Amino acid sequence: MRSLLFGLLVLWSASATAAAGRPGEAAAPPALSAEAAGLRLPAGFTAEVFSEGVGPARHLAVRDNGDVYVALRAVTDGGGVVALRDTDGDRKADQILRFGETGGTGIAVHDGHVYFSSNVAIFRARLEDGKLAPVGPVETVVSDFPDQNGHRAKSIAFDDAGRLYVNVGAPSNACMEKHRTKGSPGQPDCPQLARHAGVWRFPAGKVGMTQVGEGQRFATGLRNSVALGWSPAAEAVFVVQHGRDQLRQFWKELYTAEQSARLPAEELHLLREGANAGWPYTYWDGRLGARMVGPEYGGDGKTKAPRGAYQDPLVALPAHWGPNAIAFYSGQEFPERYRGGAFIAFHGSWNRSPLPQAGYNIVFVPFAGEEPAGGWEVFADGFAETNVVAEPPDATYRPTGVAVGPDGALYVVDSRHGRIWRISHEGS
Repeated sequence: MRSLLFGLLVLWSASATAAAGRPGEAAAPPALSAEAAGLRLPAGFTAEVFSEGVGPARHLAVRDNGDVYVALRAVTDGGGVVALRDTDGDRKADQILRFGETGGTGIAVHDGHVYFSSNVAIFRARLEDGKLAPVGPVETVVSDFPDQNGHRAKSIAFDDAGRLYVNVGAPSNACMEKHRTKGSPGQPDCPQLARHAGVWRFPAGKVGMTQVGEGQRFATGLRNSVALGWSPAAEAVFVVQHGRDQLRQFWKELYTAEQSARLPAEELHLLREGANAGWPYTYWDGRLGARMVGPEYGGDGKTKAPRGAYQDPLVALPAHWGPNAIAFYSGQEFPERYRGGAFIAFHGSWNRSPLPQAGYNIVFVPFAGEEPAGGWEVFADGFAETNVVAEPPDATYRPTGVAVGPDGALYVVDSRHGRIWRISHEGS
């Protein structure tokens, strides 16, 4: 167990062809209303700015008393986690504290503790009634995750039994023998799958664990699932994985520039124990609605993977949009069609050239239990503050975290300026 000292400082741009695939292709969205706090939302919804400038934000979580906790990519102004409270009921944070000695992505409030991650470990600190900042020492829950250069984010989720789930991304694009090198084949029986490219599960309530000790590889074949969440309605773990990159750059003879911009789909999966989503051997072609053999493993852009070898996604979402968070709506304040559905924060693409970059929005997928109940739709747009994003810096804001508050409001945080929006429905 390790202790750390606290340092307290008080467009609609979706393309149906880009998403076509299994059930859940793009649906006609509700009409977006006039802008509220810079966002375009369905009629009846409004957005307010809950806080500005918290820092390089990643994920956020909301406590059952309405306190908001935000994980920062790096320690900023003395802390790697920001805690915010609205003390006067005006729906804006007026008390802000910072704590923690590490930056990271994952954060959750569970069983009287705030859990947060670095790139190689998961920590927790005890919460006390009435106090915004945690009390006592920070405990190390899990350590010894691989230290890697790429896809380092350790997003976290808890099931209804209190077990902890952790994303461990692949340290590569497609497990090539020569990393991101034109024409390099994939490594046979990709060795990265042993400790990467999957979701690991850990026992409830324990501290001092390690990945190779108490950790169980719950699901595999997932390149990087920063968007990781638990659905209380479905009683299941869901992820949206980042699809592989650079098909045209490395396999020019097989893919056109436009194909590379539109392939592969970002995949929404329900995970049961032992699930295998096919990375690095395959990718999902949303245009064909089929799993394809990756070019590093003998594919030619036309050869389909054997059916049944790997699971299909529930929903195929547009390529390279960058799904960074998922939250299932557990409140009662939004209209009934939203209840139990998934809100997905898309951080936005960097590699859709020659097409404009895309994403930079919040997508909604309706659910009935564990199955999608309709197509995906853009729920909140306008974060980029421009109609055309040629390169990521053109986007003013980039959504990277989403969470549901105890009052049924939806909270969204941006990674560039650290703005937090609170989205509510009229009459709620």
